[in-house]
Amino acid sequence: MRYAAEQARLGEQDILILTDRHDQRRLRIARHGAVLLGFEVRANGVEHDLADGYRDAVEVDTRPGSRFAIMAPFAGRINDARYAFDGRAQDLQPGVAGAERASRHGFVRDADFAIAALTADERHASVTLTSSAIRPQPGYPHAIDLGVTFTLDAGGVTLEAMMRNVGASVAPCFFGWHPYFRLSASGSTNSRIAGWQLQIPAQTLIRTDANLIPLPGAAAYVALDDAPALDFREPRPIGDSILDQGYTDLAADRDGRIRTRLRDPASGLGLAVWQERGVMHAFTADTVSRDARRAVALEPMECMADAFNRADCAEAIRLLPGAERRFRCGIEVELP
Repeated sequence: MRYAAEQARLGEQDILILTDRHDQRRLRIARHGAVLLGFEVRANGVEHDLADGYRDAVEVDTRPGSRFAIMAPFAGRINDARYAFDGRAQDLQPGVAGAERASRHGFVRDADFAIAALTADERHASVTLTSSAIRPQPGYPHAIDLGVTFTLDAGGVTLEAMMRNVGASVAPCFFGWHPYFRLSASGSTNSRIAGWQLQIPAQTLIRTDANLIPLPGAAAYVALDDAPALDFREPRPIGDSILDQGYTDLAADRDGRIRTRLRDPASGLGLAVWQERGVMHAFTADTVSRDARRAVALEPMECMADAFNRADCAEAIRLLPGAERRFRCGIEVELP
């Protein structure tokens, strides 16, 4: 059989392994946080791990850099950890003051997901992981069941997220993914990222303040014609650009997928991160404590950061009781 799916261990952590024997590709995923640990592919007879994930069980537990984090019920940051929804003010960090107020990336990064399905056949291998960790808590009086399905097939990797409102009230929620990618070996010099080519098919930049919170209202939106230093509509080297930036008004290809591309012209190896809607956040990892600027985070998200506080996102984040919403994204490998 072409595909295989199995359970394994990484130290004290339970992991899942999806394998494509024909194309010699392997996907490794941890149950803790439902994070992708590795995506190994072969190009020109050489094995490459395109995912700059956690290296060991300790990192899975301590999650430095939120690598491949599942971000729900919100992605990015919430300004001062406060928001208002349906006329009620909410505080996600009651009793916390000053610089310690930093609510970001949702509530499931430390959740141990359950295995709902693990299958393989001649067409694909997949695993579905579920969590009921999103339950009423300070600042979030709602209940969301979350499921994420990773599928490995001939087209690459697909991640499908499902959020179902199992509470009695309308809930604000949206999904995001926080993957880091590398196109060269982990031992390469920091400067290697400068030569990689990036393409983001966006028309508009999301302008933020010093805390990476989008500016209020229309001030958050800047046409890329007016921000040439951050314009990657055409493929070009990252160079010395420092990115921690959201992009919107994304253009889809004919098949309906929006593709953000990263390529190493030296080897010809590249990848496309695809999504069907939402925004793309690009981050050159300048501030991470591990291997700064040796990987690039390309983060597909349903909405921009601080969406809970934005009138222009209000309808997109509303989930009625009993309703569910899905978001699909993934990775395509572009071989030399």
